[in-house]
Amino acid sequence: MEDIRIGNGYDVHEIAPGLPMWLGGINLDCPFGFVAHSDGDVAIHALCDALLGALALGDIGHFFPDTSDEWAGVDSKILLGKVSEMIGSKGYSIGNVDITIALQKPKLAPHINEMRDCLASVMGISPARVSIKATTAENLGFVGRGEGCQVWATALVFR
Repeated sequence: MEDIRIGNGYDVHEIAPGLPMWLGGINLDCPFGFVAHSDGDVAIHALCDALLGALALGDIGHFFPDTSDEWAGVDSKILLGKVSEMIGSKGYSIGNVDITIALQKPKLAPHINEMRDCLASVMGISPARVSIKATTAENLGFVGRGEGCQVWATALVFR
């Protein structure tokens, strides 16, 4: 019998004008972006937590603390690559991932396939194993007011 594990992840970042918006591994042309120690890719951060959680390895802050100059401004794809390597070093493979992004604007539908391709490439899996869904908050709460972004991620790994 296969050893199958599931993990979930969650992250949130504040939005501010004049910052680049990295999301799902790609840069969106936008007049605002995420406030963060790294590049702020909230989708990758939630995904890393889901993958790490599947093997009870802790969270992204344990491995890449936001108090470390080493990770200041880092491209989050590097973090995802390192987490994917950790999963492999434990004898597991990534089965599939599912990500839900709550962001009022910009509209993400035109960018979903590029995000899927990017994340799949970093993890070394087929884009068919990467699901990304986008939603707004219907103008409710901090997401609806355009003050931040929330992301939930689920990952299945197997040996």
